[in-house]
Amino acid sequence: MPKDSASPPTSHDQNFKNLILDYPVQAIQLFSPQESEAITSEARIVPLRQEQLKERLGNRFRELDVPLLVEWPDGRREALLFVLEEESDPRRFSIHRLAHYCLDLAELCSTDRVVPVVIFLKTSSKEPRELVLGSERYQYLSFNYIRCALQELRAEDYWHSNNLIARLCLSLMSWRQDQKLEVYARAVRGLSTLEPDPEKQLKYLDFIDIYTALDDNEMELYQQKYPKESSTMANLSDRLRAEGMEKG
Repeated sequence: MPKDSASPPTSHDQNFKNLILDYPVQAIQLFSPQESEAITSEARIVPLRQEQLKERLGNRFRELDVPLLVEWPDGRREALLFVLEEESDPRRFSIHRLAHYCLDLAELCSTDRVVPVVIFLKTSSKEPRELVLGSERYQYLSFNYIRCALQELRAEDYWHSNNLIARLCLSLMSWRQDQKLEVYARAVRGLSTLEPDPEKQLKYLDFIDIYTALDDNEMELYQQKYPKESSTMANLSDRLRAEGMEKG
């Protein structure tokens, strides 16, 4: 749906925090595939900050990173701490700040098993990849992180993905301008088939709307070209909003 020009500024950090906390396993699989193979069905994922998720995406919240503690109750592996940070403006990214945050969390949680992950919504490809502190003689500290630049992923490669986060983030990936309506349709189709909860469907339809940003003409073309997807989500939206009014 087109965005209202009077709507509040988008809080990208909060939107992605909701996304990661709702689907932590799929977040780790998409944003840090190098480490995701270790996340078996026996693993338990615990957010370190138990803040309440908001009902809809759009309101302002304090910007936060998302630390996830992965535990294996049977003790087969030592707990692993994932630190996921969303960065919408690459010019604001500070590897020093990220390293400082990871060191603080490692000390707080008494662990050296920390996986830093940075999700770039936009990228200049010039973001620092590694931080090395030392002199001509020795390196005293070396720090790097897993980099996931969504713009560098091809949307077409995720057309049929069973990873819901990948489908929701299609519009943030690389695609041709003539694919915009298909990007939106594939995301909506993924949401309707991979998420059975109607409340979450409506919540993340907002997410798709925010990041695809169809204008009125594009929305009209979308409704003509993809009547099934359009009708399904429109009916869901109308039904849940009517229920909300009744409860109110």
